[in-house]
Amino acid sequence: MDDRPRNLKTMLSEAKDTSELMVDLAYAALYFSDPDMAEEVEDLETTLSELVHEMRAICVLAARSPRDADAMASVLQVVSAIERIGNAAVDISRIVTHRLGIPRTLVADLSQAEEISHRVRVRDSSQMAHRTLSDIELPTEVGMRVVAIRRDRTWITDVEGDEVLMPGDVLFLQGAPAGVAELRALAGAPPWEPPQPAEEAPDDLDRAVDVLVEMKNISEVAVGLAYSALVLRDAGLAAEVTHLEDRLDEMRERLELWILRAASERLDPAPLRGLLHLGGAAEEIGDAAQQMVWLVEKGEELHPILALALGESDEVAVRVPVAPGSPADGTSLAALRLETETGFFVLAIRRGGRYLYRPRRDVVLQAGDEVIATGPDEGHALLAELCGYRLVADEATGEDELIPAH
Repeated sequence: MDDRPRNLKTMLSEAKDTSELMVDLAYAALYFSDPDMAEEVEDLETTLSELVHEMRAICVLAARSPRDADAMASVLQVVSAIERIGNAAVDISRIVTHRLGIPRTLVADLSQAEEISHRVRVRDSSQMAHRTLSDIELPTEVGMRVVAIRRDRTWITDVEGDEVLMPGDVLFLQGAPAGVAELRALAGAPPWEPPQPAEEAPDDLDRAVDVLVEMKNISEVAVGLAYSALVLRDAGLAAEVTHLEDRLDEMRERLELWILRAASERLDPAPLRGLLHLGGAAEEIGDAAQQMVWLVEKGEELHPILALALGESDEVAVRVPVAPGSPADGTSLAALRLETETGFFVLAIRRGGRYLYRPRRDVVLQAGDEVIATGPDEGHALLAELCGYRLVADEATGEDELIPAH
């Protein structure tokens, strides 16, 4: 170890963002069958491993008493979980680099996932060319965020808001499927149709693919809820994460059975190997989420740095109540278009003491509901406004507060 100054809060936030970027890029590499992008995931693993090593060393040095050790143990547990998420992303990327193969029907079904991967090239005469990402505000305008940029032969994975987009840049994005059409219009790209399966899939393979898409959705929601539970210190959210992890375990068992059955119907079972790897990776991500919320479930002391670091990452977790008479009161999630209007993705709705996780778009919000969502900090005020509140910074604490709009 060297003697340069270290900021644990900054490193923890960076590690969280890096692990999530790795997952996004891994699924994108799979979707586009892009080995270069898959190799970027493995390069990011080196960055994450270095961060994890440094954070563990800092935690050991900072523990000067049994009380310090208890508090730092919570940080170490979260660090270990973040590392597991990164390792799972590498497992997904190796489906591409090791050419394990996946059926085309899975690629087609991934187009219907709640968050999808997309790529688009910036045209010279488009509205994006020669503008910064912060100026375009893609998360709030189209509900998609840029996770990486390929410029000529160079990859940019540490994407900042002051990055100027150049003609010819290829953007890799993650977000709501509803934003794809508007995104491509901004980039000056032609209309796009998602891939379709080349042939009718066998029944068991079709079931396996559907389960895998659901496992992808559930594992990502579990991670989002886990970070929310840590930031908000919410035992109810922690219990929901454990429930989701149990569901992932059950789904993987059914997945393996259906894949084995599908193998008996195919002359070449080789493309099915990737499905088994994907199932294992999704379950591992869910296990990592459950590892984080164990701290909340057991009432363990949480180091204050966890809420500070996780609340300052690229995506923030927020809880916003729905006020009577607000635009959200009595309105469905589909009509509100939160992903494209605010950039926020609803993880759960708390209603009457219970949580409705990953709510469908036809769910109608009611006064008294609490929306738990993740998204870009710049969209927080817009989300609050839709729910009938103003977001105001407290001058004494610097923390954001929700003030009723009326």
